[in-house]
Amino acid sequence: MDVLTKYRVFGDTRCYMYSVEWQKRGLPHAHILIWLLNKLHSNEVDDIISAEIPDPVTDPRLHDIVTTQMVHGPCGALNPLSPCMADGKCTKRYPRPLVAETVTGNDGYPVYRRRSKEDNGRTIKVKVQNQEIEIGNEFIVPYCPLLSRIFETHANVESCHSAKSIKYLCKYVTKGSDMAVFGIASENANDEISNFQMGRYVSTNEALWRLLSFQIHERYPTVVHLAVHLENGQRVYFTEANAAQRAERPPSTTLTSFFAMCEADPFAATLMYVEMPKYYTWNQSTKKFQRRKQGTPVPDWPQVFSTDALGRMYTVHPRNDECFICDCC
Repeated sequence: MDVLTKYRVFGDTRCYMYSVEWQKRGLPHAHILIWLLNKLHSNEVDDIISAEIPDPVTDPRLHDIVTTQMVHGPCGALNPLSPCMADGKCTKRYPRPLVAETVTGNDGYPVYRRRSKEDNGRTIKVKVQNQEIEIGNEFIVPYCPLLSRIFETHANVESCHSAKSIKYLCKYVTKGSDMAVFGIASENANDEISNFQMGRYVSTNEALWRLLSFQIHERYPTVVHLAVHLENGQRVYFTEANAAQRAERPPSTTLTSFFAMCEADPFAATLMYVEMPKYYTWNQSTKKFQRRKQGTPVPDWPQVFSTDALGRMYTVHPRNDECFICDCC
């Protein structure tokens, strides 16, 4: 993530998210989404993403990496027994069409340049069922030459331009466990902890990863949920012992704390509600906003720092008339 964001491999990064998973096969792999500050146009895709076999003469190292790590299959008619085949077709849509130039696809992904042998495209020979066959760019998984040289491993890099594709990828990045268990038990034998443990597969490598507290999922920037309610309309949690105290002095929320900060802090009075997380942190224990102590200094305001944190107001249904109007205002 440092290589991608701090060294701006694809340009300035607006936000990102990633998730690490194992899929029962041992070694971890990451699914990463990066939103760029400047849109990547179709004529710029070839500068950072390739789906072709590199020149073995001018770049033998990259050629070796791509031909050993970035070749799918082969499958299809060349190898009907490939694990990716289902009903006579590749589930990953290989082999891909050979085209002379990169063009924008209908599904939100570009149709990457994959030149044919007649169009000066390169080929390699691979072994399939003890037979040596020749394949071209139609079986190359899209990759970033720079990342492939750095990490020397399989790294599929794609450019996405469709809202549907982003929605699918976000869902895929945050997906849960891939194991399910069902059984027959008595009516009152509902052990939720046991059910959760039985429906979750954890390999030894994932267990070690978690024991060492390695990061498994991360989102950037931070998103802070901001409460929206009318006066004395905030949600209150109470017990039989503290019900009277909570009714007399309900706990502060991000909204009431924002009003209090506007009265006490001149800088806070210049902000909109959704801008508060950019300059202030929310202390969950004290239920108050506090000025950030790190970040980019704000000109003309000493001891005020800004970050990329975002504020997100809870949705208010139009039927909740008074609160909805206040939210719109």
